[in-house]
Amino acid sequence: MLYHLGFILIGPVLFVQGKYVKRVTPKLPEPEGHRHGQVGQGKGLSLLIVGDSAAAGVGVDHQQRALSGRLVAPLSKTNAVSWKLIAQSGDTSRQLLDRLHAMPQEEFDSAVVSIGVNDVTGLTRASAWAGNVRLIVQLLTEKFGVRRVYLSSIPPMHLFPALPNPLRWWLGLRANQFNVLMSAVAESERSCIYVPIPYSGDLSAIAADGFHPGAEAYTVWGDCVAELIQRGVDEQTG
Repeated sequence: MLYHLGFILIGPVLFVQGKYVKRVTPKLPEPEGHRHGQVGQGKGLSLLIVGDSAAAGVGVDHQQRALSGRLVAPLSKTNAVSWKLIAQSGDTSRQLLDRLHAMPQEEFDSAVVSIGVNDVTGLTRASAWAGNVRLIVQLLTEKFGVRRVYLSSIPPMHLFPALPNPLRWWLGLRANQFNVLMSAVAESERSCIYVPIPYSGDLSAIAADGFHPGAEAYTVWGDCVAELIQRGVDEQTG
């Protein structure tokens, strides 16, 4: 309710600030590097990474320093990892659903999902957000045979330096609400794990645009999810 009240009271200010941020924030490109591959030795592990600009690695210059690289590197130390990245800057949860529907059917053991920031900024309704997250999980498990879906939390938008207040405050409230809803979906789906990424809040971990993760944040994110995936692999083989 607090974010609804905030929007009613300061809606015009938020609108003006949003237009300003969109105009002045640098548009960083998606990084170079492969978006699929096979690496490592050991037990076979197939991994699908899907989502938005953060999943795509915006904020660093190469996929090896992005989420895909920071996931695959630790996992490949003990597994033969076959991986694929399907991500597009600007995608909302609805657009990710459409993208997954359009993909040819494949089989993956695990999937990592990064989505939500564009739903927060694009004013997706909370009910639509929760429904889309549930549909994403179901599509990954039913169409792609994913055994475990890892839902990455929306980052702490109230700390993004590119956003002025009160816009930063209001988007932070919405991001927190959407994370609560995402967590609830994960709790209700046996194949799903909600992953609250332990970001430090250090501004040095944020990219030059003040909006996307930098190399340090991608490392924290990748290590956190990779540890959970590896734990699941060990449990299956233990």
